[in-house]
Amino acid sequence: MKNFWKIIILIIFLAVILCSCFRIDKGGEVQINRTNNLTSEKEQENEYKPHSTIYYNGVDYKLSRSKVGKYGGQIVISTIGEGPKTFNPWVSKDATSSQIGDLMYDSLFTTDPINGDVIPNLAKEMIVSPDLKTYTIKLRRGVKWSDGVEITADDVVFTWNDIILAGLGNTSLRDSVLIDGEYPKVKKIDKYTVEFKIKKPFAPFQRMVGTQIAPEHIFKQAVQKGNRYFDSFLGTTADFSNIAVSGPFIVEEYIPAQRVVLKRNPNYYAIDDDKNILPYIDKYVILIVGDLNNELLKFESGELDVISIRGKDLSRFKSKEKKDNFKIYNLGPNTGTMFLAFNLNTRKNKDGKYYVEPKKQKWFNDINFRTAIDYATDRNAMVYNIANGAAQPLFTAESLSSIFLNEKLASGHEQNLDYAKELLSKSGFYLDKKGILHDKEGNIVEFDLYTNAGQTEREACGVMVKEDLRQLGMKVNFKPIEFNSLVSKLMTTSAWDMVLIGLTGSPLEPHSGKNVWYSKGHLHLFNMRFRDDKEDNLLDWEKELDDIIEQGALELDFAKRKVIYDKYQQIIYDERPVIYLYSQLTMTAVRNRIKNLYPTPLGGVLHNIEELYISE
Repeated sequence: MKNFWKIIILIIFLAVILCSCFRIDKGGEVQINRTNNLTSEKEQENEYKPHSTIYYNGVDYKLSRSKVGKYGGQIVISTIGEGPKTFNPWVSKDATSSQIGDLMYDSLFTTDPINGDVIPNLAKEMIVSPDLKTYTIKLRRGVKWSDGVEITADDVVFTWNDIILAGLGNTSLRDSVLIDGEYPKVKKIDKYTVEFKIKKPFAPFQRMVGTQIAPEHIFKQAVQKGNRYFDSFLGTTADFSNIAVSGPFIVEEYIPAQRVVLKRNPNYYAIDDDKNILPYIDKYVILIVGDLNNELLKFESGELDVISIRGKDLSRFKSKEKKDNFKIYNLGPNTGTMFLAFNLNTRKNKDGKYYVEPKKQKWFNDINFRTAIDYATDRNAMVYNIANGAAQPLFTAESLSSIFLNEKLASGHEQNLDYAKELLSKSGFYLDKKGILHDKEGNIVEFDLYTNAGQTEREACGVMVKEDLRQLGMKVNFKPIEFNSLVSKLMTTSAWDMVLIGLTGSPLEPHSGKNVWYSKGHLHLFNMRFRDDKEDNLLDWEKELDDIIEQGALELDFAKRKVIYDKYQQIIYDERPVIYLYSQLTMTAVRNRIKNLYPTPLGGVLHNIEELYISE
């Protein structure tokens, strides 16, 4: 067992997660997850070579780990809703925008999809000082942006000092690297070398430092114009001819509510054994589909190459797998989380109006009320009726695949309507003769529950929650709305009562969720703070969570970190600002014409997109 934990500790300190912080997940899109590959599709994995660098024609190229492919063709995937909100990854708060940003802008380091090690991306090397407080990053020589300008240390320093640490755009990463009250000090050593100094040893920093880098010559003007302008920079109406990228693809076309088309970056810094510049495919297309059923039909008609499969559709796909020339990969439990969240906001906005009605404030901030809803929620029914048994009830803030999962809480509890009614009675709630629930002041208990329209799994969950709570006498107005409108409600206006939504996350590093649990975090949905708020109104357990987040990041010993993060999960479990529902298996169907496909537990299905090629 000791050796097992030693291995885990190595993974923790070496792994760089694909996303440095949680993002709102609209669901139904192809997700990159660290999961278990249950279909034993590992025969090709052994052929995936170790990463290496080759110096050729003045450039430190990444050498392809796959077999030599051929140029041409396209890969078509899909997303639910109305598409991206921005093409600026430093502003992005939603999964689709971030997914596109990851294709356009590479990070300094990434995660080895085979073993979880930190491996070079834009950077060539990382040197960590013995006291674990100085990180020296050496960049690849000769690598260029898509417009031909060389990528240098100036771009790295600019990204960190003028965007991230300056608080422009999405501040989640900046919030995550606040170490004992101080941000990292970032400076240029020479053209290809950058130094990061931190106040004290900080467990998550090795993965945080590997973030995406912006082209200074493109972003500098936007930065100089301030936060508001930066938030709109590279928006959905941008002139794509002026974009410079470091990733394998660049946006060529965006038609709202229809598709995003990305074309290959001719200056990408990956090369195969025959000295061909990657990527191989010409186009990477993301179709914007209205809902999951439409997505399924598009796959069956041959319009899509990749699709996530719901449990209820598995038998349908299995029956067509050979005939329709695709393969199903079972990637195990989803590493994201799906949950109900209460709006606990008791503050007033800049106009002096409450974000949430005072009577609802009292309900949602009553622990008996929240616990009653938890016990009224029938997770097992959701697992079997919605996920067709291909899921498992979830009760914790850490996903079931997390190495920091609090196992004592993982099994949770069964639905118990009698106990739920008893809790409501303790807080003065009562039923009238018609079975309608009132609070102790006589108000009928009625509120709105939102989710994103078109995500049929969540819509089905919402219907079940509505029915579960009807048995308590509550009237729930279930309102599926367009995803971007939902994000606006959650992140901008706070004009909502309850929401059913999901977050992407990391099974390796709880600190990646700081933007969710830190009281001033950008995704602290259940009690969001805004710049113009006149009051803070921190809850006692929120203060405790703030302290735990800091403690967990500063502790380097895995066993001690585990105790700390067990405690944070216990607080969420006890206080119930969110109620977790279930984790579904991630099953993905991929067309057989896509070659060099190496599905892995860490990387998922399309982790090596630049190496994939088409063979009809």
